Amino acid sequence: MNLPIEDGVNAAMDLSKFGAGIGAGIVAIGAGLGIGKIGASANEGIARQPEAAGDIRGGSIILAALIEGVSLFAVVVTLLIALG
Repeated sequence: MNLPIEDGVNAAMDLSKFGAGIGAGIVAIGAGLGIGKIGASANEGIARQPEAAGDIRGGSIILAALIEGVSLFAVVVTLLIALG
């Protein structure tokens, strides 16, 4: 079955948008899992050593911010690929 060139281009654009949506979803799931693991570990650490709560809290906030930055970058890349 031979498709006109325009139909093939439209099909490729549809697949790139679908792939970008899946990629953005995977990024969101990964970021959620990472931040959840940081929170669980921080709570466990504070429960074991309450005197170190400030240090543990500060470190976990920094790590969560780094994960958020990487996930935002990944979502922007997936959207640029879909539009490009």
